[in-house]
Formats: sequence, C-alpha cells, structure tokens
Amino acid sequence: MQVIRWGMIGCGSVTERKSGPAFYKAPGSALVAVMGRRADAVEDYARRHGIARTYTDAAQLIADPQVDAVYIATPPDSHHHYSLLVAAAGKHCCVEKPMSLSTASSLAMQQAFAQAGRHLFVSYYRRSLPRFQQVRQWLQDERIGEVRQLSWTLTKPPTEADRNGTANWRTDPQVAGGGYFADLASHGIDLFQYLLGDIVEVNGCTARQAGLYAAEDAVAASWRFASGALGMGCWNFVADRREDRVVLVGSRGRISFSVFDEYPLTLEADEQLTLQIDNPDPIQLHHVLGMNAHIRGDGEHPATAAQALKTDWVMDRILGRG
Repeated sequence: MQVIRWGMIGCGSVTERKSGPAFYKAPGSALVAVMGRRADAVEDYARRHGIARTYTDAAQLIADPQVDAVYIATPPDSHHHYSLLVAAAGKHCCVEKPMSLSTASSLAMQQAFAQAGRHLFVSYYRRSLPRFQQVRQWLQDERIGEVRQLSWTLTKPPTEADRNGTANWRTDPQVAGGGYFADLASHGIDLFQYLLGDIVEVNGCTARQAGLYAAEDAVAASWRFASGALGMGCWNFVADRREDRVVLVGSRGRISFSVFDEYPLTLEADEQLTLQIDNPDPIQLHHVLGMNAHIRGDGEHPATAAQALKTDWVMDRILGRG
C-alpha cells in the first residue's frame, strides 16, 4: 500500500485538531470515510475536513472496501466492541487511549488482531513526539547515569462543568473506566514505560475528595521498574492550580519535563541544557506516520496493543480494578 486509507469512527472534540487532520495531512495517508451517530454532525465534520464518505453505522464504514484501516475515536467503553468488528473484517486498527475498560478486555482485543494477522495500535502518541524522543536519547546516552527515581505531579482545579454537575463521559467510570486519572495519567504511565522499561510492581490509592462526580478525583501511586528504578505519582483534579512536572533523578544528574504542557526540557548533568521542542500540529502527525510505515512494513511503531496492555495492567492495579 503506497497510501493507507483510513476510516474514522467518531468525530468528537479530539478529532478536530489533535488526531483527525493527522490522518489526511501525513504523507502516504488518507482519511476517506468518517462515522458518527448524528447525520448532521458527521456531515458537517466531513465537509469541513474534506472527507468523501459519511456513515451513521460503524459496521458499514468498517465494511467499506476503500477503507484499509480504522481509527476508533470513541470513549473507552466502545473500544472492545468496535475493534473486534474491525479485526473480523481483516483490517488494521488504531483505538484511542485508554485501550479499553480493563486489561482483560484489552487482551481480548490484542488476541483478535493477532489471530487475524492485522495490526492494532493505541493512540499513545507521546511515544512518537520529538520532545520525548530527545528525553529517550538522553537516557540511552546515559547523560544522567543510572536512573534512580521518577516522580510526576499532575494537578488542576475542577472545571466549571465539574462544579455544575454537567454530564461528562470522562468522569463516568462506566464509560471511561475511571475519571480524569484514567483519561490523562494513562498517557504518562505509558510514556514512562517507553522511556524506562516495564513497570513490574505497583501500588495505589484513590479518593473522592470533592465528590463532584462518580469517579475518583485524587490518586497517589508508587511503583518499581524492572531496572530497579522507583517511581511515584500524585494526581489531583480538585487542586488549587495546574501543575505538570516530571523529574527523573539519576546517579549523575536529572532530567525535567512535562507530559502535557510544552515547557522546555531541562538536563542537569555534566552540562546544563534547556531545550524548547514544540509539538507538531496536528500533534498526532508522527504517530500516524509511524503507523502507516508499520503497516507498509517500513518500520516498527512503538504504540502497539502489546505495549498498551502493560499500561492497562498498571492502571488496573492503581485503580483497584478487577
């Protein structure tokens, strides 16, 4: 395949700028079809993004003979169902993160694609971003020596919608598998395993400190990487201010960065470096380029289902899911 033709299930906010445009702007990629439950909304999206065909039935999009691969951009509770339909159709797939509501569900997805001989990717696109490739290179070059410790603090105040009790799937555990922690912290935990290797032991505790919604709003956890390095995280979504800071402590220096904010990367070791590496626009551009190369057999994408399963396992342990 010289051009990978993608179909997209869902046309919500994440697809407007972060992901959708990447599928038609990346060289060797085309977004040829989109599905949404509301005909007016999906037709409006297709018109604004120049997409040829629209559907209100996901099965019809998946069966479209001009679709080579399917991007599932829906809340996590539907990922398992839609992905199994894609696997049965013998097509490649990418699902938004988290991969599904549990490790057991995600494992069934991964196995279905393995049996079908097709690729399943997960939208942990931070693995592909240039800023984190730079952090990974510093680590591979042992610029800070042996990594001893990682800490991540992510806090933000509640939104006005949170305070008003406005319906939000991201804070509905039945739909999202948790709250903002499941939605946001999964990105960081997946990234840390890409940078430092597998997490093999983890403990966590959760709380509903403000009680604004059904999901947890505060989480703390500690873990151990297979390398022996330790990690800890503190996530609070009813805090006084926004903060997003990761510190990697090594035997000969430190690296600091943010997971979501585009603060400069800092290296404190034998030399002091501060690098500003902006994210691409759209932010999933490198992620899509990598998937297309993987499908064509021209490379190996880092955000496969096999890797995402490891993040699911960590999230299950922290949240106390079955």
